[in-house]
Amino acid sequence: MRTPRSALLTLATAAGLLLAGCGAPGSDGGTASEPSAADVTMPSDPVTLNVIDVAGNLQLTQEIFENYKKEHPELISKITYTKATSPELAGKVKAQQDAGQIDIDLVLTGTDGLAAGLEQNLWVDVLGKYSGKLPDLKSLYLEPASKMQDLAQGKGVVVTYYPSGPLLEYNPKNVSDPPTTADELLDWAKANPNKLMYARPSNSGPGRTWLMGLPYILGDKDPMDPANGWAKTWKYLKELDKYTEYYPTGTTQTMKELGEGTRDIVLSTTGWDINPRVLGQVPKDVKIQPLEGFTWVTDAHYMVVPKGVSGEKLAVLLDVMKFALQPKQQAVTFDKGYFYPGPAVKGVTLDMAPAESRQAIEEFGRPEYDKLIADNPKAPPLDAKALVAAFDRWDREIGGQKVKKQ
Repeated sequence: MRTPRSALLTLATAAGLLLAGCGAPGSDGGTASEPSAADVTMPSDPVTLNVIDVAGNLQLTQEIFENYKKEHPELISKITYTKATSPELAGKVKAQQDAGQIDIDLVLTGTDGLAAGLEQNLWVDVLGKYSGKLPDLKSLYLEPASKMQDLAQGKGVVVTYYPSGPLLEYNPKNVSDPPTTADELLDWAKANPNKLMYARPSNSGPGRTWLMGLPYILGDKDPMDPANGWAKTWKYLKELDKYTEYYPTGTTQTMKELGEGTRDIVLSTTGWDINPRVLGQVPKDVKIQPLEGFTWVTDAHYMVVPKGVSGEKLAVLLDVMKFALQPKQQAVTFDKGYFYPGPAVKGVTLDMAPAESRQAIEEFGRPEYDKLIADNPKAPPLDAKALVAAFDRWDREIGGQKVKKQ
């Protein structure tokens, strides 16, 4: 079964590859090059585009790419789709570039794969060299999506965005008065040992969102500096660990145990709240609760192009990117709440989405989300190095000894 964000591998693993061996840091992507602007011209004959997804993004965007193909048969004859894990990405692309045989035209990735490629200079500088072929992204994007775009350093284009979390998801049959503050959550966990669960942060979107979001909730010194600015956060997590039975290596297990009634509260995000209920993995009547003072930790998916792609294909890809940011196409990304809301650009509303998406979100979405998203601040995630440091410290000092593979 599909599970939200199950294809998103962690920044820790990806960054580990950066440090351990998918090419020397700062390398130049082998002999691969970027075409000159004069060579970026539309093909005289239709081309085949090869798309690789390391973020689960095709669930949101494959229909968009197929829509483009239908509208432009003179440009695209075929689109192939493959999926891989994020830690595989940089090594795969680098090997192809070194061999002079790049057969990946477009990469769909989260911040993990994006960072791995940036570290090794694998991606085409789409905004720096060919910005005239793309719309003014700053004017198109929602403000938080624009901040996520900044992380791409011009070498990628945000295609989907969501505010993520952290949120508490709970069973109202067993939790009649859910915690609303961090102190109340700690008191609840102490009074109800082993009934709270979150997955190991380095293996879980909600887990790492909780880790990055807690410093804002606690009013820590510097939420962007886990080494020197998270004194309250590390102290809190150590105390919470006393009442946590174990940490699974994936979010799916937390949802399974919430659904079975083994756990009463799990850490969640908007997508992990909605989509498992659409799919019947979690009861429809579970509830969500933000903690007082919370800040949304945002997330995004990117379209990036590996160096070595021909000028003709790049011309088509830039046009595909432009097409994917049109409001009508962005409305497709509402999907079934997998990355809720999904659209990265302004002015895209649920009434513009396909009927199946509207039905799923109208039935399983939350009326309160619009207000929560509008009324609470949003912050981008930690950069790769800071997040790896946070993961490592969590493993060493908080829950590493209680992690169980599923």
